[in-house]
Amino acid sequence: MDVQIIATKGCTHRPNLEKELRDLGIPHQVVFVEDHPEVAARYHIRHSPNLVVDGQVVFTRQPDEGELKTFFAGRT
Repeated sequence: MDVQIIATKGCTHRPNLEKELRDLGIPHQVVFVEDHPEVAARYHIRHSPNLVVDGQVVFTRQPDEGELKTFFAGRT
């Protein structure tokens, strides 16, 4: 499973999302739109943070812990 947080460098929610994914044991990578504008264009990203799983944008905001647990249940 390929999990990416796509965010701006100044996004204040990104560190929390990273922590929640770590706490759930979900390996992930952070992609900054400033460094990779083509990613923002590919996924039509206009807000930060975004969670992309296997090439699909699954959250376009900061999901809460329950939403993450529900989404990843059975996927890991």
